[in-house]
Parts: sequence; structure tokens; C-alpha cells
Amino acid sequence: MQSEQESQKSGVSSIFVFGSNLAGRHGLGAALYAMKKHGAIYGQGVGLQGNSYAIPTKDWKLRSLPLEDIEVYVSKFILFAKNNLEKEFIVTPIGCGLAGYSFKQIAPFFKGCSANVKLPQEFIDVLLGIR
Repeated sequence: MQSEQESQKSGVSSIFVFGSNLAGRHGLGAALYAMKKHGAIYGQGVGLQGNSYAIPTKDWKLRSLPLEDIEVYVSKFILFAKNNLEKEFIVTPIGCGLAGYSFKQIAPFFKGCSANVKLPQEFIDVLLGIR
């Protein structure tokens, strides 16, 4: 995986992909980092914002979303990435921190994503059957 700095040197725009909540309260973890360093917008819980992309894993009341709902949001992200091949998407292990899901529960949602999507090693290991 290229670092963000290397991507910028090669002319590729890097997008930080993080788990969020539908209320867009980016107060902890990767969401807070996305807001401070990558232009995530407080109050926007879904989609592209600055050089970040929010995938909801929690609802408006900050409760974990059902896996089926997360899968829908991941599918929308995968389509977005396929339609924006000039960008590189650096995915964090969404849903596996504050939302409380395991890598084995979330990683399969990313199966079949385009080459411009860089997954965390934990997800890659699950998809390769190592974890």
C-alpha cells in the first residue's frame, strides 16, 4: 500500500475511508482523525467529504447498525470507488472498533472491490482465508 504522500507524488488522490455514524458525530477513533486530518464534515455521516469517505456502522443514536445495513453502505462505497478509478481509497477496519464487529463479519462485504481500494491487512487475511 502506498502512503498518502507517495500517492500524492504519483498524482493519485488518496481518500481515507472510515467507519461513521449516521449522525455524523465524528468524535472518536478513525472518524475523529478523518475530521481533523482528512476533511470529514461534522454532521455528515455518509459518503465523500473532503479527502475522506464515511461508511456508517452506527445509527443516529450511536448504536451499531445491523450487518445487513452496513453491507448496503459498503456496496454503495464499492460502486463509488469503481466510478472513481483516479482516486485511491485507503480503508480502515470499519465496524471492527467501536461498532464491535469482527474482521470475519465485515471483510467479506469488500470482496470484489476494485484495485484502487486498499484494504487493511486484517480484511485481506480474512478474504484470503488466513484469518
